[in-house]
This record gives sequence, C-alpha cells and structure tokens, in this order.
Amino acid sequence: MRITATAVSLNVEDVAASSRFLVEHFGFSEVMAADGFTSLAREDAGVNVVFLRRGLESLPEDQRDDHAAGLILAFEVDDLEGELARLRDEGVVITMPLTVEEWGERAFQVRDPNGVIVQLVDWKG
Repeated sequence: MRITATAVSLNVEDVAASSRFLVEHFGFSEVMAADGFTSLAREDAGVNVVFLRRGLESLPEDQRDDHAAGLILAFEVDDLEGELARLRDEGVVITMPLTVEEWGERAFQVRDPNGVIVQLVDWKG
C-alpha cells in the first residue's frame, strides 16, 4: 500500500463555523466544499482537515449523528509562546493554559465554535 494523502474528518453541527476558525486563526485554505462538507489544507500541515455536517446522509447510518468529541486536533509549532500571544490578540479563548508535561511536551488548547479542541504543542521542555 502507498498512502498518497492524509485527512482527518470531523462531524460538526456548523461546518462553515469550524472551517472559518481554521482559515482565520490557523492559516488553512479551503480546497473543496459542498453542502455539508469542506476540506481544508495547509502545505506544511501534512494532513487535511475535513468537516462534515452531522446527519449527512452520505455518512454510514451509525456515524451520522456522531460529533467530533473526545479528540484533540494537535499541531506542532515552532513558536508556541508567539502563537499563544497571537491567538489571544485575535480574541481566541484559551481553554487550556500553556502546560509543561514531565515528558517534555508543552501545549495549550483552544476550541472552535463547534467545540473541537485544537492544541498547539512543542517539545522544548
């Protein structure tokens, strides 16, 4: 098997709101969109982020009403403190303050309008 691309698909109530959040605050670009669907990319991210509207009939019945709860969309960044300051300046609510773990991970979290957790992380500890 050869993998040619990677994506994570998240079911949310308001596809446009989650899409806008990643475009405005994290520099993603919309590469595809249709009713109830959008695919976002960044050249340096290594993964596309897809938002699907909950209840979308093209999803298998046992997945239609699932919500992207319990997962963390994590991005490793070069300047964690700089990103924290930038997001605060943009009015994004920091839902988990900058935390340093004993294994060297440093991270903070925000949530998009649908409650999807976005974590920025580095390994400088």
